[in-house]
Amino acid sequence: MVLWLIESGQKRRRLIDGSFRPCFYVHGPERQLARLAEALQARAPVGCTLAERQNIWDRQPLRVLQVLAHHPTLFSPLARFVRRFDSSLVLYDSDLMLAPMYCWEKKIFPLAQVEVEADAAGEIQAITCRDDEWLTEYERPPVRTMQVRLEGLSDVNPRHGRHGAVEVAIEDDWQVLDDSDEPVAVTFERLLRVYDPDVLVTEWGDAVLLPGLLRQAQRRQIHLPLNRDELPVERSRSRSYTSYGRILFKESTTTLFGRLHIDTQNSFTAEHSELEGLWELVRVTKLPVQYACRTTPGTGISYMQMEVAWRDGVLIPAQKAEPESLKHPDELLMADRGGLVFSPRLGFFENVAELDFVSEFPSIMARFNISPETINCPCCPQAPRVPELGYRICQRYRGITSRVVERLIAKRQQYKIRGSGLGTRDSGLPAQAGFGMQGAGPAANLPSPIPNPEPRTPNPEVYKLRRGVLKWLLVCCFGYTGYKNARFGKIEAHEAINALAREKLLVAKEAAERRGFRVLHALVDSLYVCRGDAARRPYGLPPPQATRADYELLAREIERLTGLPLALEAVYRYVVFLPSRQSAEIPVPNRFFCVSEAGELKVRGLECRRHDTPPFIARMQREVLAILAEAYDFPTYCAKLGEAREVYERFLARLRDGSVAPEELVIRKRLTRAPASYQKNSVTAIAARQLDRAGVKLRPGENIEFIITDAGSALIDDRVRAWTLWEGWRGYDVEAYREALEKAFEPVVHFTGPARKIAGSKH
Repeated sequence: MVLWLIESGQKRRRLIDGSFRPCFYVHGPERQLARLAEALQARAPVGCTLAERQNIWDRQPLRVLQVLAHHPTLFSPLARFVRRFDSSLVLYDSDLMLAPMYCWEKKIFPLAQVEVEADAAGEIQAITCRDDEWLTEYERPPVRTMQVRLEGLSDVNPRHGRHGAVEVAIEDDWQVLDDSDEPVAVTFERLLRVYDPDVLVTEWGDAVLLPGLLRQAQRRQIHLPLNRDELPVERSRSRSYTSYGRILFKESTTTLFGRLHIDTQNSFTAEHSELEGLWELVRVTKLPVQYACRTTPGTGISYMQMEVAWRDGVLIPAQKAEPESLKHPDELLMADRGGLVFSPRLGFFENVAELDFVSEFPSIMARFNISPETINCPCCPQAPRVPELGYRICQRYRGITSRVVERLIAKRQQYKIRGSGLGTRDSGLPAQAGFGMQGAGPAANLPSPIPNPEPRTPNPEVYKLRRGVLKWLLVCCFGYTGYKNARFGKIEAHEAINALAREKLLVAKEAAERRGFRVLHALVDSLYVCRGDAARRPYGLPPPQATRADYELLAREIERLTGLPLALEAVYRYVVFLPSRQSAEIPVPNRFFCVSEAGELKVRGLECRRHDTPPFIARMQREVLAILAEAYDFPTYCAKLGEAREVYERFLARLRDGSVAPEELVIRKRLTRAPASYQKNSVTAIAARQLDRAGVKLRPGENIEFIITDAGSALIDDRVRAWTLWEGWRGYDVEAYREALEKAFEPVVHFTGPARKIAGSKH
C-alpha cells in the first residue's frame, strides 16, 4: 500500500506499507472449501484458514474460509477466481475497496495526523493515528492547491463546442495560458514543476482539460508530471444510468497518483460543500479523496456501515441478500407509504413558526434502534411493535445503522452549536441515554473519541459547509435502507421509519392544536403553525401575535411527546403559500416563500430555485423578493409591491431594448434520451439535434444549454439555438422571455390586487 504524507517540515514523502494483507471470506460446504483452498494455494501466495464470522441477519456464527492475499494486488483476482471456481459458493468482504480496508485495519483515515516509523527505503514499520474523525475542531490539511479552468461560462461543457484559453491560479493569482508564446502544455508543465501542488482543483478537468493537456504533451513529446508516482494517469469511461426514475449522466474521471484531482463540475460534494465539506466527508467515511468527491453520499454512508460491521466481525455480503418478506396485498398497501403531508392552506399568513424535527429519519433510526438487521429479529418475539405495521424491533442488540447515524447526528449538532457561537467544547459523541435506548453500547468496537481542542479560528461558514455534507450522509442513510442494491438494505426498515415518522407528525399536529395553534402546513418532518385565531381574523385587524417563547414551549411539548428532538427553525414575519401553476385552487406542498424575523428569505418551488431558469429571470425574482423581505405584514407587503414592480419593469425594459447579455438568457435542460430518439420538436430536442449535427456526442443525462431565438418560427431550427453555436446576429425572442419574466413575477402578486379580499380572509 502506497501512502503520501506531508511531514511537519512541509516535505512530501512517499512511503510503502508492506504489512497490509487484505482478506475475504467464502461460505459453502466444507468439502468444497477444502478443494478451493488447495486450488488457491496452488495458484498464488495466499493464506487459507477456516474461521468463524457472524451472519448479520440471524447473528449466528458461520464457518467460512478466510482467504488472505499476501499482496493487495492479488485481492480482486483471487475473488474473481473463486467466483469462476464454483458459482454456488457465497463470498463476503470480497469487493470492498482496498484503501478503506487499510484504514480500518490501521485505525487511520485520509487527511489524518499520523505518527509514522519508516526505514531509509521508505518502508513503514509502524503507523499510529494522532487524530480522531469525530472531532469538530481539527487542523485542515496544509495542502498546496492549483486551480485550472477554461475562460467563459463555467457551467457550459467544453465538449459541446465552448472554446477559451486555459486559466491557472496559484493561491488565487490567476494567469492565462495560451499558445502565443509557447504551447500550453509546456507552460503547464513548468508550473507543475515549480509549484508542485498537492491538489488540482479544476472545472471540467476530468473530461476535457487534463486529457487535452496530456494529448498535447504527447504530441510534442513533453513529459507532463500530473502524477507524482511513476504511473500512468488513470481514466474511467463516462456512462448514463437511471436513478429513481431520472436519467443521469456520470462523466469520465481522471485520477492522479501522488496528487489529488478534484473536478468541481464532476463532484456533488465539491460543488455544494467546497473543499471544507470534502475534507469532512473523507474523514468520517474513510474513502479516498478522489473517489469520495466523485461518488454519491450514499456510498459514503454504506462504507461507514461496513466499517462497523467489519469491526463487529460481521460478514459483509457482496450484494443485497435479504429479500422483502411476503405480504398480503392489504399489508403491502398499508406498508408501502411514504411520509405524511398536509397540503398548505393557500394565502398570506403572518407570525408563522416553522418547527422541524432535527434529522427526523436518522433520529428515528437512532432513538428506536431501527436498522435492517434489527427489524423482526429472531431474538425478541415480544418486542414492541411499529405502529400500523406490527414490525418488531430488536431490544437486545444495537443496530449497525443506528450506531452510525447517532454519531453523525451528534457531530452535525455540534457544528450547528459552534456555528451559532453557543458552544466551545464537545467530545464528539453523544451520551447513549440521549436516544433512550437500552442494550449494547453505541460505539462498540469503535475507537474512543479524543476530546476536542479549543477552537483556533471559529468560522461559521466552515461549520456550515461541514454540517452540510453530514446532512447529505444522513439523508442518504435513510434512503439506503430501502435501496435495491444496498448490502444491508431491508425494505421493512424503510417502511418502519416512515410509519414512525407519520405517527410523530400526527402527534405533533394534535399537540399544536390542543395548545390553540393552527397547522397551516406539514411536510414529512416539519410543521408551519400560527395562532389559531390569526388565520380567521377579519381583514385589516392586527393579528394576535405569538411570541418566540410561545413557540419554544410548543416545541418542547412536542419533543416530550414524540421523544424526538424538535427545533424552532424560525419565526416568520409572513409566509405565502402558493397554488399549483396549473390551477389557482389546488395547493402544492413545496411552493412558497417566507421571511424570518431577521429578514432572511426562504424560497421553495419558485423560478429562482430551478436549474433551468435563465440567470436574467432568476435575478429579477431574487431582487423582487429581497425588496418584499423588508415588509413586516400584509399592509407593508402591499406597500412594497410598488418598488418590486419597478424592478420588474426595469428588467422588462432591458429585455425589450436588447441590452441583456446573451449568457444571461441561457436555458439549461437535461437530456432524457439520445438526440435522435426525440419524437417531438421540443426546445430541448431541437438544441440537442443542432449539437449532434455539429459533431458533439451527447449522452442521456447530460445537460445542454440554449437560447430561445424565435419560438414561433415555422423553421424548426430557428426556434432555439444551442448556446455554443449561437451567433450574435440571431438575437433572442423578446416575447418568450417576457412571458417567462411575467411568470416569475406572478407569485409575489398572487394574493394581492383582485385577490386581496381572499388573502385578507386567510390571515
